This record gives sequence, structure tokens and C-alpha cells, in this order.
Amino acid sequence: MNNSCPNCNSSRITTRNIGRKTGGFIGSVGGATSGATGALSGAELGATLGVTGGPIGIAIGGIAGALIGGLFGGVAGGIAGATVGEQVDTRILNNFQCLRCGHSFTSRSL
Repeated sequence: MNNSCPNCNSSRITTRNIGRKTGGFIGSVGGATSGATGALSGAELGATLGVTGGPIGIAIGGIAGALIGGLFGGVAGGIAGATVGEQVDTRILNNFQCLRCGHSFTSRSL
């Protein structure tokens, strides 16, 4: 994509990606929280139903489940949030910025 600034015609353009960064952050936090909550809920249920692993097995399984759930949830949420944010950048926000004059604009190829 070869854009030039509509204000000064400079070809020194960068992308700001505000929506992508924000969406990725919000998605990561939400996904990690959701994943950890689900894992903790599952660990609680497992602790209630099965005492065969003993107290140490239940504790280690619960902690590991929460960490793994939080990590997978965070990654999945971050990817989903970044994808949505990228669409917001492309279609709504002025994602391009001229490095010469500082003008922000949308791509003309939309």
C-alpha cells in the first residue's frame, strides 16, 4: 500500500494502529480473566468430586489449571481483540499519520 499524505504529499507515512493495540489489550485481559475463572471453577468441581489425588494433587492441579486457562484465554482473547481493532483502524479511525507534517488520515484505497 503506497499512500502519500493528502496534506503535504509526503510519502513518509506510518500507521498508528490505536484500535489494534487497544483491542488486543482488552481482549487479552478479558480472555485471561475468563480462562482463569473457568479453570478455577473446574478445579473447584474436581476438588469436590475427586479426592483420590489427595490434597496436594488437588492444589497443584487447580493452580496449573488456572495458569494454563489464563494463558490460553489471554492469547485467544488478544488475537480476537487485535483482529477487531484492526478492522476499526482500517474502517473508522484515521490510521495513517504523516511523519513530515503530522497529519492523520484514512487510506484512500478503501
